[in-house]
Parts: sequence; structure tokens; C-alpha cells
Amino acid sequence: MNEQIKSTCCYCGVGCGLLIETEDDRIVGVRGDPGHPANAGRLCTKGASLHLTARPDCRLLHPELRRQRLLPRQRVDWEQALEHAAERFAGIIAKHGPDSVAFYISGQLLTEDYYVFNKLAKGLIGTNNVDTNSRLCMSSAVAGYKQTLGADAPPCCYEDIASSDCLLIAGANPAVAHPIVFRRIEDARAANPALRIIVIDPRRSETAAVADLHLPLKPGTDIALYMGLLHVLLAEGLVDRDYIAAHTEGFAALEAAVAAFPPAVVAETCALAEAEILQAAHWFGKANAALSLYCQGLNQSSHGTHNNAALINLHLATGQIGRPGAGPFSLTGQPNAMGGREVGGLANLLSAHRDLANPEHRAEVARLWGLPSVPEQPGKAAVELFAALRRGEIKAVWIACTNPAQSLPDQSEVRAALQAAEFVVLQEAYANTDTAAYADLMLPATTWGEKEGTVTNSERCITHVTPAVSGPGEARPDWQIAVDFARRLGARLQQPLTGKLFPYTNPEEIFNEHRESTRGRDLDITGISYALLDTAGPQQWPFPEGARRGRRRLYTDGVFPTPSGRARFIAVEHRPTAESTDDNYPISLLSGRLRDQWHGMSRTGTVARLFNLDDQPLLSMHPADLRQRGLTTGEVVRAGNPRGSIHLRVKADGTLPRGRAWLPMHWGSQFMNSAGVNALTLSTCDPYSQQPELKHAAVAVARAELPWQLVILRKAGAGDLAALALLARARTLLPDFTFASVGLYGRDEPLVVFRAAHAEALPETRLLEIDALFGLGADHAAIVYADHRRQVSKRALAPDGKLIGIRLAGETQAQSWLKEAMADNTLDPELIRWALAPIGRRPGRLPQRSRIVCNCADVSEAQIAADLEASATLAVLQEKRKCGTFCGSCLPELRQMIASQARHSATGAVG
Repeated sequence: MNEQIKSTCCYCGVGCGLLIETEDDRIVGVRGDPGHPANAGRLCTKGASLHLTARPDCRLLHPELRRQRLLPRQRVDWEQALEHAAERFAGIIAKHGPDSVAFYISGQLLTEDYYVFNKLAKGLIGTNNVDTNSRLCMSSAVAGYKQTLGADAPPCCYEDIASSDCLLIAGANPAVAHPIVFRRIEDARAANPALRIIVIDPRRSETAAVADLHLPLKPGTDIALYMGLLHVLLAEGLVDRDYIAAHTEGFAALEAAVAAFPPAVVAETCALAEAEILQAAHWFGKANAALSLYCQGLNQSSHGTHNNAALINLHLATGQIGRPGAGPFSLTGQPNAMGGREVGGLANLLSAHRDLANPEHRAEVARLWGLPSVPEQPGKAAVELFAALRRGEIKAVWIACTNPAQSLPDQSEVRAALQAAEFVVLQEAYANTDTAAYADLMLPATTWGEKEGTVTNSERCITHVTPAVSGPGEARPDWQIAVDFARRLGARLQQPLTGKLFPYTNPEEIFNEHRESTRGRDLDITGISYALLDTAGPQQWPFPEGARRGRRRLYTDGVFPTPSGRARFIAVEHRPTAESTDDNYPISLLSGRLRDQWHGMSRTGTVARLFNLDDQPLLSMHPADLRQRGLTTGEVVRAGNPRGSIHLRVKADGTLPRGRAWLPMHWGSQFMNSAGVNALTLSTCDPYSQQPELKHAAVAVARAELPWQLVILRKAGAGDLAALALLARARTLLPDFTFASVGLYGRDEPLVVFRAAHAEALPETRLLEIDALFGLGADHAAIVYADHRRQVSKRALAPDGKLIGIRLAGETQAQSWLKEAMADNTLDPELIRWALAPIGRRPGRLPQRSRIVCNCADVSEAQIAADLEASATLAVLQEKRKCGTFCGSCLPELRQMIASQARHSATGAVG
């Protein structure tokens, strides 16, 4: 019998509500929850595909332990695993002190999980060495809010997008990274054509393409731009002097600093036109309601906190805060980064937005936990934590639900740190992340659809999620693993209060304790319970006891949680990027997200259809930069700097300014033979937030002299399951080549796609071994071509006239059309002979692949046209094809096609 369970999406911080469909303790479908305030039923491609990730393949199913570093891990039971972990941690703590161990956790955890880890480290062990991957994405937003507004509290809500008449999007690409927010932007523009959209981004992103004004500033010049905008606002009398006088402090110092940033100076500094700066200032300053949306482009900088503060200064100077449609709105990068911040899941925080450096706050937490004290020694933030691991200062690290061997900057140092550690625990749902190679103990955790707890999204909205199915194998909830370990460790440390510290038998008990810790704080949720969330739906904080509902907007009364009650202007200073380009490293490398992938792809990388838009790592560069280096799209290059190098293909992108390159962040060692973009990024951090500058690095790009190329396309059978097994085997080949990448492609019968390049040809014997690995060795169905003089060797497998696999070595022109034809099953038996021909275009008799209109549901223009010929309406298309029912980005084109068909039909009828 099918059931529907309410939950949330586990990707970005929008916090979209889901309805999970289950059958026989299996997740078989998902759809958007029309009653959830975050998304009203809409989902992006990733969210709409979540059910396809809910299977045991690639999951870690049992605890695994190795007692010596060079030995493989072996399966053990939970008793052995946790006893060993407790023994190792207790021994290290006894010998080296509590600060010799650390915990590195994740914005993917639920709030209850976070709370237990925080208490385990700071309460039981007595170390503040607990940090999270939220340090990499949101800590500058946290510090920016606290410096200016007094608390880590986004003052806005999603409804403000519809109420704004000037939308400034800075360092964010919601069209890709927050698609459901982008749909709200599209809706707002449709309802109000006068809405002005300004996008500030060094590249012409998908969001910038719909902007009324795009400011492609030079990387690292954000502060100069915002100071320049404020200069114009002051010069033209567009600031709100009354609001400044009544509700803020520190403006005089900022006003004096702004004098050094006239438009002409800013235009030169930022590589912008002076008229563009003036236009942006006029639109923002004259707006009835100005709203800013910002994300990693501001945060992931060595001056990210002041990037945030400089933007917030604009809102305070114009009084654009605390009312509908106005305010600085930080978009959260992960589904529960907000929840982690709420419980003190960073090395400098304590529960309920308390500061570790504040003695009163430490005393309050100690009383709440029933302890004499909590440690005052500052903990190590993410980058420094792994540097200390490398130095041997930290001996053991417990990593939960994150992948530092892919996501942290300067990967050669991070991986060396993990290798140097005495003991590494990885608590993880997936068995094959890059970090897993360094784990001495792996503990299987439950994940999306299997857990109970709460999450908080970007607009401070808390949702209670309940499990739809049981966890696979021996997987346990994260909070339960941490509690079990804490009790065992407490016994070894002879901590008599362990039982009182960790009495929990279910996540609701943890939530209730967390809730009490917020009493009287800025995020007071004493009026919220699991029961309320289940009956009344998700709620925004603050929601104190006795309130009827949470607060949509903050600071509506102009009172801020600072000692004076006033917001603070910060007199920021312009600083360049931490690393400048020069003659040796002349390219500014930018990084960002793809629409259909997530973080390190441990989940999304198991779904073939999510590769259809971007199926390999590509370095985008301006065509002139490629020509200067004698390169064309598709060639393999080496991108490098003193920290490392990677090999990958390039593509021309005329929307990038010269001297800038762009590479998605997702690809790591599971899909290419390097650590990806973070092999090149640097570990320089913002001094206030300790967030590293992941968004920019200086690199050199040159042709890689790898003349011999290899491409393998192989169908593994219906569905993703067989493809995943083949993908795992194909990954073993990645280290064998100077350049190599592997991924999936297609839909119902996915392809595994392997690409490689080398300085010299492989011997035929090695090619035959690779053929066997891919199941291409059957001679009775094989078509073979060899030209030994040109070092060309090709082999296709076509049983019963159906091409199921091909290996092209030495000459690979046909790879693109073959990939599409195999995915579409459009290669007729009589055309299979063309598969081995050196042609880069489809044979004339092979039908051209129809353009995809709906990427979410993989629906082509030809399919839609055929349905419209049969008089299908939009409702019929949505029901039959599911197009337009997910992220909705195809709806404008669907409506155009329907209108065009109606005109054509009417003309035909008249005729």
C-alpha cells in the first residue's frame, strides 16, 4: 500500500517541502508539497529526482574498521566499532589533552544531530574543536549580520521577493543554485513588469542573463563597488537621514570613508562603466522597496564578512530593511546550515546564538548542561582544523556527513592532513566519497527520507521531517551514533555526568532541550513543538512561548539586538583578492554550481539523467583567451598554480570577460583523476569569519600535449543500478591516465561514459583488458577496426543489431553523436557501421536529436509538438510528460508552443 510522508528536500537552503511516496518500505516517488510555504509544490530537477537516489547502491551499509593504516577496512559490528572509537579517542585525550581531537560536521545534518555533536565536544570532552562545512559557505554571512545587525538572523522572508521593486542579486546565481527562489523572481517580474533586477557577478550567469543590469565586476572588488554606490546615494540625497539618526550608529566614519570612492575611481577599480554604477545606485536608491539576495560570491572571499557588511550598509543608509520587499537576504547554501548555526555548531559559537568568547554566554550554557564550565579556549575553524591535523597538533578527527577531501581548499594539504592523522572516523551515508579513502573507521548513517528531526531554511522557517522508510543495512541516525559514542567515551573518561548529559532516547527529547536553550534569545522558539509543526506546518522564528505565530520579518520597529539597540555601520576598506594574477598565472579562476549536481555528487552522481545537461568537467574561457593559447573547444588543457594542477577539457564561453575562467565545484576524484577545482584554490581566510577564499584563484592554462585519446560508451542495462556497478569499475581506471573523467548519461538505459587522454597510445593488450572491464570482449557481436600505423583501434558491441557499447581509441570524433544516438536508441542496425567511422556529425540518415525543452523531465521539442498535434493542452502535457511541473523554467516556452499551435490550427481551419 502506498503512503505519502511529508519531508523536505536535502539540497539547497530553500527548504522545499516534499511528499515522499513509499511502497513496501521503499521510496518510489516524490513530489513537491503544495502546502509548504517555501515552495508551494515546486521542485527543482535535483529535488524531483530524489527518489532515484533512495536505494542501497553506493550506500555504506555496515561499520568498517582497519586497525592498521595500510590494511583494508573489514566489516565489524556496532559494538566493536564504537568501543574501538571510544578507546582510541580516550587514549589520545588522556595522552595529549582534549584539544588533540576534533569533530568536523555538516549543514546536511538535522538540528538534533548538530546539537548532540556540539554537546559531545564542548560539554563532555571539553574542546571547542567542532566545526562544520557551513564554515565554507555561510560563516561570512553570519559574521556580516552580527557585525551590522547584531545577530545571525536573516531579516527577510521569501514573500519579500514579490513585494520588491528593485532586486539586487550579488554573488549568487539562483537560477542554478536556488531554482525555486528564481521562480519567485520570475513570478514577481510577471506580476510587476516595472521590477528592476540588478545582478552583480564576475560572469554572465544564468541569472545575469535575465537582469535589467548586469555588473560584471572584477573579482574581489565588491567592497569598492558598494562604497561607490553609497557615494552616489549620498551625493544625490538618496539616503534616509532620519532612519540613520534614529536607528543606527557609526555612519559618520563610513561617510568619511566613502569620499574616496567616487564613480570614476570605482569604475576603474571594478572594471565597470561609470554609467552602470550610477544606474544601479539610482534604481536602488529610488526604489520603494529594495531587496538584496546574496550567497557564496560574497561569502567565499578573504574579506567576505566586509563584503556582506558593505552591502548591508546600503540597506541601513536607505532605510531599506524591516518592511515588505526590503532588506539584506542571505541565501543559505545547505538544507540546514541555519540549524547548525542555531545550536552553536561552529568552533566560535555556543547554543542559541551565544558567543564562545562571552563569559556570560559560557556560564549560561554550562548551567543549561549541568556542568561547572565549558571550555573558553577557541576552537579551530575548518581550514585551521585540518592544518593542525597536518602538523600533528590534532591527532584524531571525527567527520560526519561531509567530504573534506573534495570540498576544502588546497586539497594537497588537506589530503596530506588526513593521511597524517592517527585516527580518522567517517560517519557517512555513502561509501565512495573521496574522504572514505582516508577513514580508519566508517560508520553507516541514515540520510534523507530515513531520519527524524528539524531543519531551518534561509527564511528562518523550521520544518519537522519524519522518516518515510527504514535505513538500509545497519545504518543508524546520526544523533544516535553520537549519543552511543558519547556514553562509551564518558565511561572511559570517568565523567560522572555522562548519563545526565546524554539521556536521549529520541530526537524530540533533543529538540526540547535545544528549544529551552533559546528562551529569551533572539531566536526564541519556546512556542514551537513537534506537535505544533505537525499540525500547523513549518514555522519561522522567533516564536516565543505564548505567541500565535512566528515573525516573518525582523527589525520592523527599528530596534536591533545590539547593546545600544541600533544597527551598526561598518567603515569597510577595499581589499583585492587574496591572490592576484600575474604574467605566470594570468587567469582568474572562478568556481560555482551546476543546476543538476550537488556538492561532491555522492548523491546526485548516482542518477544518470542529472548528467544530461553537463556530463563532464569543462573549463569555460573567453574565445580570445583560447585563441591566444592556440586552443579550441574540446581540447585538453593543464590548469595549474603552485598548489597543484588538473587536466580537463576547455570550452569557449563568450559571456566570460577576457582573463577569467569558470569551473564547476562538483567534480572531484570520483569523476575525474584529480581533486577538481579545489586542487587549485587557496586556504587564505577572512579574519572575522575564517571562511576561505574558494571563489578565486590565479592559474595558468596551457595545452596538454596528450595526442592519444580514448572514449568508451557502454550501456549497462535498464535503470541506474547496473550503470552504477559499471561506473564503480570504470573509476579504477582514472589514475592510469594523465587526463580522465567518467560519468553517466541518458535516462531509461543509462550510459557509462569514460574519456581519457595520454601522451602515448596504450598497447593493444591493455586495451583488451579495458574492453573486458567494460564488458566489450564478446567477439561474436563485435565490430572491430584497427589502423596500427595511426595507433587507432576501435571496437563496437552490437548484439542483435543494437549498439550497446563502443570503445574509440586514437580517434574519437564520433563520440558526441554516438553518445546521443545510443541514449536515444536512434541508431538503426544498418547505420551501426558508421559508429567506427571518423566523422564528427551524425550520418545523414540518422534523425537529428530533438532539442530538450524540459530538462527536469527530459522532454524534447519533438515529443511536445507531437502531443500538441493531437490537441494536448498544457494540463495534458503536465500530466503526460510532467514538463512544467518541477522547477517550471520551461513554462514560458511551453505556453509559446501551445499558442503557436493554436494559431496554426486556426489558420488551417480557415483555409
